[in-house]
Amino acid sequence: MQVNKTKKGSELYAAIEGRVDTTTAPQLDAALKDELSDITCLKLDFAAVNYISSAGLRVLLSLHKSMLHKGEMILLNVNQDLMGIFEVTGFVEILNIQ
Repeated sequence: MQVNKTKKGSELYAAIEGRVDTTTAPQLDAALKDELSDITCLKLDFAAVNYISSAGLRVLLSLHKSMLHKGEMILLNVNQDLMGIFEVTGFVEILNIQ
C-alpha cells in the first residue's frame, strides 16, 4: 500500500493505492494521524484501492472520529466492490462517500 499526500492550507488530500489490510492498515493510520492537527478537511481518494479488511475499516472509523469535531472526512472514487463492503457494514451511514 502507498499513500500519496498533498496538503493545501487546512485540507489534506491522500490518494491511497493497493490493499488496506491487517498489514497495511497501521501504516495508513500512522501516515495520516500525524498530519491531522491543523486539518479541517480530509479527502481520501480510494480510486486505486482494491481491497479493505476489518482492520482498514477500523482505521477509517478512527480517522472519522478524529475529524468529527474539526471538520469533515470525505471518501472519493470508491469502487463498487468496496462500496458493497461499506453498505454491508453500515459505513455508508457513517462516512461521507462521494
